[in-house]
Amino acid sequence: MASSSQAPEAPRVSHDPHTAGFVPFGPEGDGDRPAWNPTEDSIRPVRGRHRVVKQRSGGMARSGAVLGVGMIAAVGAGGIATAKEKSPAAISMPDLGAVAENIPGIGGLVGDSESSDGGEAGETEALIAQAAFGAGTEDVAADPLTADAGEALRARILQQADQQQTDAVQAALEDAAAQAADEAAEEAADKAADEEAERKRKAAEAAKRRAEAERLAKLAASYTLPLSSYQLTSTFGQSGSMWSSTHTGLDFAAPSGTPVKAVHSGEIVEAGWAGSYGYRIVLKLDDGTEVWYCHLSSMTRTSGKVTTGDVIGRVGSTGNSSGPHLHMEVRPGGGDPIDPLTWLRSKGQNI
Repeated sequence: MASSSQAPEAPRVSHDPHTAGFVPFGPEGDGDRPAWNPTEDSIRPVRGRHRVVKQRSGGMARSGAVLGVGMIAAVGAGGIATAKEKSPAAISMPDLGAVAENIPGIGGLVGDSESSDGGEAGETEALIAQAAFGAGTEDVAADPLTADAGEALRARILQQADQQQTDAVQAALEDAAAQAADEAAEEAADKAADEEAERKRKAAEAAKRRAEAERLAKLAASYTLPLSSYQLTSTFGQSGSMWSSTHTGLDFAAPSGTPVKAVHSGEIVEAGWAGSYGYRIVLKLDDGTEVWYCHLSSMTRTSGKVTTGDVIGRVGSTGNSSGPHLHMEVRPGGGDPIDPLTWLRSKGQNI
């Protein structure tokens, strides 16, 4: 016999993913949906390798995870955490959660965050991205903890860069100072070498002058002037009506009868009348040079050997002469005449 009473309604269950299983609605409820009374067992988080959908959030993550993950991500990516605003650019973001899980000491933090709360895991990934690729000014200002960690890392890196630059500048200055010292030493060595060379040159010149003075002193002892007292009137090469071309000797004006001396030791090879030269004596020196004494008033030696300073004749005005004087010519090897003034000076005579 069928009963008129209705069969009891089967209890409905909740498929809440945060519970440990199917939990039936209790006897108490609001209308057809009874209230759910959670217990400690029913709300215990489920541990496991499954992943839930992560929601990006702008909230704050734990300070330890932020600092550790931010520093490691910054070093691994070669970037610097900075509060400076970046230019917008399309960036392909890796799966930061998977990357962080493979880093020792960081994977557990990310795993716990993902299991505990999808929102907190999203915050961790956001902080990793901020540390690795830089964060905008507004994001850092919104999170003081991230700003402190990023600024500390940025300050440390800038300090290291400044120190490296300072060391490089110091090294460059030291190199420049060393190079300047080397150049100064080389310049000083060159200067010393030049001074030494100049000193040797001057010493050589002084020695040469002394040697020449000694030679002239010896010559002066063996040579003499033909007259002790005289006045030069006509020089070598001078032109005038008295000569057919130019003057071929040196004229020593002196009173008639003044003694005429042999200028050097030699031999008288000729003595007598010589036309326009008047009375002439030719003295041949040891080196073959002939010295002519002309316009003599008399000849005291006419042949033989004579020595320096011997009187061989006297001043006169014989031949083509305008007054008493000695006309002297010097002819090396008996050839063409040369300037007697230059020749006498070369023999150490002061004339």
